[in-house]
Amino acid sequence: QWVSNDPATAARHHANLAGLTINQARREIVTALETEGAIEGEPEKLRRPVKFYERGERPLEFVVTRQWFVKILDKKKALLGQGHKVAWHPAVMHKRYQDWVEGLNQDWCVSRQRYFGVPIPVWYGVAADGTVDYSSLITPRKEDLPVDPSAETPSGFSSDQRGQPGGFVGDPDVFDTWGTSSLTPLIVSGWPDDHARHGALYPNDLRPQAHDIIRTWAFYTITRSYLEDGSIPWKHAAISGFILDPDRKKMSKSKGNVVVPTDTLDQFGSDAVRYWAASGRLGWDSAWDPKVLKDGRRLTTKLLNAARLVYGYGGDPGEVAAPLDRALIARLQSAIVQITKRWDAWEHQNALALAETWFWSDLCDNYLELSKGRAYRSDPSAIATLRLAMGVVLRLFAPIVPFMTEEIWQTVAGQKESVHVAPWPTAEELPAGEDDGCFNAAVEVLTQVRRAKSQAKVSMRFPVRQLRVSGTEAQLGSLKLVMEDVTETGNVADYELVADGAAESLVAETQLDESEAGKRA
Repeated sequence: QWVSNDPATAARHHANLAGLTINQARREIVTALETEGAIEGEPEKLRRPVKFYERGERPLEFVVTRQWFVKILDKKKALLGQGHKVAWHPAVMHKRYQDWVEGLNQDWCVSRQRYFGVPIPVWYGVAADGTVDYSSLITPRKEDLPVDPSAETPSGFSSDQRGQPGGFVGDPDVFDTWGTSSLTPLIVSGWPDDHARHGALYPNDLRPQAHDIIRTWAFYTITRSYLEDGSIPWKHAAISGFILDPDRKKMSKSKGNVVVPTDTLDQFGSDAVRYWAASGRLGWDSAWDPKVLKDGRRLTTKLLNAARLVYGYGGDPGEVAAPLDRALIARLQSAIVQITKRWDAWEHQNALALAETWFWSDLCDNYLELSKGRAYRSDPSAIATLRLAMGVVLRLFAPIVPFMTEEIWQTVAGQKESVHVAPWPTAEELPAGEDDGCFNAAVEVLTQVRRAKSQAKVSMRFPVRQLRVSGTEAQLGSLKLVMEDVTETGNVADYELVADGAAESLVAETQLDESEAGKRA
């Protein structure tokens, strides 16, 4: 785009520079400028920032060579439109794609000078004087693809004509990484060999990838599909962040802070690693945190132990009728709705947090204890509630910890098919639940009983001689529905409910059985 004022002089100086090293060219440029009277004063050495190869000690040098380009600058408006057809998660990541397209200033260079890669399938004719005639392009037939021009001969030529006058040479370049990886949605769908499969699977549903290659992998995949047939390659793009080291620094082999995945998998297991990954938000960087990995391993252990307890109870399930059981079902129905909403909103980390809260608190800490007495007696309502709840829990956690949930689903729960083909749980599949405050009332009183025993440094099964609970009429009414479960779980011999219209919450006064019989018990 720069027009020379003196083409002859410019060409002469250019010829003097051709083939020189960087240092030689610098000296020649100074000499040429002095000859033309284009320097004022004496030349001085300057220091300026230059880019270096990360493992080298010399500045980068730009070498101008022949390259293959795909024209895209004239398609920027269309490519912006294609980006709007994809649902980005989180939505803010669409702005990165948009900024990249709007800032394009050159066409797509699809060729690379590397030893390994997919060859560019073309040859060039060799002129009579032995020089390569790049205007004489020889292309393969469609039915001959794929072709390696460095090893195969074009139609109409013999192998002994390679590199000879009147013969041919193969293009030595390979495709850009993104020139081939942009085909991944088409490869997955079976294009172009299986059109039925392609029609069923294309566009793909999801592209999961990191945010740093929106400008490359995402952009060039969208571009490749648009150039092929005007389509989009996938409906959704889930954009993750970087994995940082425990100090929240980017991992780098040169820094020596890379965490080797195989060691972590051996130490914590695959489910714990998936749990850690699912704890991070889309679009945000996540630190490699051993504590979160331990939490994941703890979750898988708790799932197994809880399932063994639930499915170890004898008896047949019946109608969910007890107030405590109906309350748990109601809370589970609410949890299913909220967790499903989070999944639908692409907030897997919030879905996991909600599922964990319900599992650890409502089920394990509270209901398993409150229902244990009835479950040991094979109460049909308790057995039905426990199995329904555990079946839902396993499906809620299956996307996060697939291996442990599958193991429990088949070997502990005795299901024949995989948990991963079971339907996602819905509130409608459960029997009608009703929670009029009795669950919270039971938990509130039982928590205070446990606290009293803990302060007295006795076991949770230590007998309580007298339990006095005060609260409003409404609070006590809810508590009465589950008082049998509370007294059996807390090992309470006798209790008294006292109405207090000014009470903000239930207050439990616990008198432990300090008699010799109580201590022996």
